[in-house]
Amino acid sequence: MGVFAFLPLVLPLTAWPIARLAEQHLHPRTATRLLTAVAAVMAACSTLCLALVMVVGTAQLPGNPLPDGWSDPEVRAAVPYDEVVGKAAIPALCAVLAACARTLWRHARVRRRAHRALAGLPATGVAVLPDETPYAYALPGGRRDRVVVTTGLLERLRPAERRALFAHERAHLTAGHHRFLLTVQLAARANPFLRPLRTAVAYTAERWADEEAARHVGSRRTVAHAIGKAALVSRGIPAPTLAGFAAPGPVPRRVAALLGPEPVVRRWPSLFTAVGLAAWCAAAGSAVSAMSSANAAVTMVLILHAATPL
Repeated sequence: MGVFAFLPLVLPLTAWPIARLAEQHLHPRTATRLLTAVAAVMAACSTLCLALVMVVGTAQLPGNPLPDGWSDPEVRAAVPYDEVVGKAAIPALCAVLAACARTLWRHARVRRRAHRALAGLPATGVAVLPDETPYAYALPGGRRDRVVVTTGLLERLRPAERRALFAHERAHLTAGHHRFLLTVQLAARANPFLRPLRTAVAYTAERWADEEAARHVGSRRTVAHAIGKAALVSRGIPAPTLAGFAAPGPVPRRVAALLGPEPVVRRWPSLFTAVGLAAWCAAAGSAVSAMSSANAAVTMVLILHAATPL
C-alpha cells in the first residue's frame, strides 16, 4: 500500500491555487460547483485513508475485537511506519468524526430553532419577523423553503433594494446553496487543508445569488447598494451553513464585482490561462487522491482478507 495511503492527506494542497483564482475569474455558479466537488472528493479520500491506516493501528492494541491475524507483522508491514502513524490515526480519525458530527448537529439545531421561531407565522414563502435587529437569511426545509427577514432590515432599504434582497435569498433557496455550504464545512472539518475552499465557496455562493438578484431586478447597481446598506447594519446569520444577504465576508469585493461587468459563463476554463491551469491541477489532485485512496483500500482489503482466519 505504501505511500498511497498518505497521499490523499496532503493532496488538498493542490487545490489552494484554484480557490482564489476561481473567485476572480470563473462565473460564481461554476466556481461554487467546482470548488465544492473538489472539496468533497478530497475530504472523502483523506478520511478513507485515515480509516485504513487506523485499522493497522487498532489491530495492534491489546484487547481489540479485530481478528488476531490483522496484527501480524505482514499486515503491519503493509503500512510504512505503522507503529507511529497507525496509532496516531486513531485519535485523528476520532477528531474528524467528532468535528463533522458537531457541524451536522449544530446545523440541524439552528434549522430546528429557526423553524420553531416561525411556527406562529403564516406559511408563506417570506417570513417577516417584528424585530429591530436587522438581518435576513434563506431557511430551507420544513414544510417549505422560506426567506426570513426582520422589520429592522426592511425599514432601512428602499423598495427596489427590498426586491433585490428577496431575489437574492430566493436564489439561495432555488440553487440549494445551503448544501454547498454544508459540504465544504464538513470537508474543512475532515481535512484542515481544505479550509481555503470553504472560504471561497462561502464567497462564490453569495456572488452567485448576487448575480441572480441583479438579473431579476434588472439593475446591478441596485443590488450593490442593497448589499452595502445591509452589511453596514446587519449582524450576520445564525450559522455558516445558511446563506444570508449580508453574510460575513468580503462585502466590498461583492459590491465591486456588481459595479463591474457581468461575469461570463464558462463551462471549463482553458488550460492556457492561470485559472485554467489551477483548475486542471485541482482536478488532477482530486483524481490522484481518489485513485490513491482506492488503491490503498483495495490493497488493505486483500491483505486483511488473506490475514483473516477462515
